Formats: sequence, C-alpha cells, structure tokens
Amino acid sequence: MARSRYYFAEPDRPHFLTCTVVEWLPVFTRQEAVQILFDSWSYLQCHQGLRLYGFVVLENHLHAVAQAEDLPNQSRTRPNITPTKNMTNYR
Repeated sequence: MARSRYYFAEPDRPHFLTCTVVEWLPVFTRQEAVQILFDSWSYLQCHQGLRLYGFVVLENHLHAVAQAEDLPNQSRTRPNITPTKNMTNYR
C-alpha cells in the first residue's frame, strides 16, 4: 500500500482498501501471519485512531473498509512493520 499513486480524496472518510502480497504468495494461510495482521490493526485502533468497519482476509490479499484521521500516512508506515514480523516468523 505504500505506492505513491494512491490518492485519498477525503482522508477523514471511510475508504475501501485492498492489500496484496508480493507475487501473490499465500501468506495468510498460516494463523500466525493473520494474528500479526490483527495485532497491527489493534495497535492502530488503540494508538492512532483507526476505525475498521469490515474486512476480508484471503490467502494472498485482503480487503478492508477503514477510516482514520491520517489514513494515508497510516497505510504507508504501519504495513512495513508487518512483513518484517512475518518474515521472522517464517525463518
């Protein structure tokens, strides 16, 4: 989600987000990987005001409807930590 082409017309409104795994690898088939994602969302909800209205986690991508005061920056910074935890989990 860190690509510069994303544009948030109204950052304070809910947005439909889609996140894909590089090369569509089936990362979310492992419960540990999904838990890392849920922990990340929980952190954002508690500390940065993320409002998560709904989500679907599939084996190689996810969809979410989310809102936050600074959603563009949250979508760029926090997901970078999650893959690092996942890679450590696989080693």
